[in-house]
Amino acid sequence: MNTLFTVVIVVQVLSALLIIGLVLLQHGKGADMGAAFGSGASGSLFGATGSSNFLSKLTGVAATVFFLSTLGLAYMGNHSSSNNIGVMQGVGSAAQQIPAPAAAPAPVEDTNQIPK
Repeated sequence: MNTLFTVVIVVQVLSALLIIGLVLLQHGKGADMGAAFGSGASGSLFGATGSSNFLSKLTGVAATVFFLSTLGLAYMGNHSSSNNIGVMQGVGSAAQQIPAPAAAPAPVEDTNQIPK
């Protein structure tokens, strides 16, 4: 189960990096806005919206892989095996084995003070 958890984490990190790279490579809708104000022959203010290209489809696939790996990690985190021990298990037995600290001696009064 630990190996599967590691594989899912690696898939999630790689898909996140792929999404970041693909989003940065894509051409934004507002990039042709300057052409609409006299320097080009754009049909609309934000350019024509055509069919999705390869980069946008690949971004969708990477996003789907990212979400599925996130759901898998959430499932594995909530349904862990019963042989894992908790943080506080075994604390009671360890506390009984530790000896109590010795009592500190009482403070000595200073008798060299000048009375008022």
